Amino acid sequence: MNELLEQLLFDPIVGKVITTALVVLIVMVFVRTTKRALGQYIEDSERRYRLRKLVTLAGYILAVFLLSLVFSDKLAGLTVFLGVAGAGVAFALQEVIASAAGWVAMSFGRLYNVGDRVQLGGIKGDVIDIGVLRTTLMECGGWINGDQYNGRIVRVANSFIFKEPVFNYSSDFPFLWDEITIPISYGSNYETARLQFQQILDDITGEHASQLNGEWRKMTDMYMLEDARLEPMVTLSMKENWAEYALRYVVDYKQRRSTKDKICIQILKVIEESEGQIKLGASSFEIASVPALDINLRK
Repeated sequence: MNELLEQLLFDPIVGKVITTALVVLIVMVFVRTTKRALGQYIEDSERRYRLRKLVTLAGYILAVFLLSLVFSDKLAGLTVFLGVAGAGVAFALQEVIASAAGWVAMSFGRLYNVGDRVQLGGIKGDVIDIGVLRTTLMECGGWINGDQYNGRIVRVANSFIFKEPVFNYSSDFPFLWDEITIPISYGSNYETARLQFQQILDDITGEHASQLNGEWRKMTDMYMLEDARLEPMVTLSMKENWAEYALRYVVDYKQRRSTKDKICIQILKVIEESEGQIKLGASSFEIASVPALDINLRK
């Protein structure tokens, strides 16, 4: 029994297994202790999140490095085997490799960051976590109208950035152009309606336009863009059954629905107080002719 125990203690394979367990344990303790310290001393949630991610990545790299030192004498003999097996593993895990490559592309390409609102793989939501293989979104929309959370957390493979467009609502220019269309009956006072609608937009969204010149200047310096109109605008077009006003304005991507609610309330007040000068349009139908009716009454 003692001889068997001595053989196990001095067996190089057993020693490497024990060393491996100790390395993994030490790295795990280091990572958890560092994360706990970051949570206590860093108040900014975004900075704390990024540092925790960095510590986790550093832990993986440190563990791989230390384990490579432990098994350095075995690596030479495994070169041929790893080369042959690598091709099969690459084919079997091509989706995983593509997702990891997507993570690298996001890290250096600034496609989106944590906190951005994006549409990725057909899913729209706020990015709450970026992993090596998947991006986690708090979904917006779905059965909920507007840009509101519906409560579902969606994990999208990072490989989708190579397959589909990535829509970012908040990265370089955190504002959106939004539009409300209002049908007005023919015969209404068009000039009064235009002035009233323009005043509503100026009161509610005009402040955004004055603040956006600097933001848009950064966009034109970064990309090939022409100057765009940031001030709210009201335009009129003719439809088959009514005249239609389009109210176009710039809004913060997180306040799109609440801003539209404020504008619609003011529009309804203006229409009700116009004393018939502004009437909402409705579909109308005109009967061109009625065929002659031949009716015989029998007793």
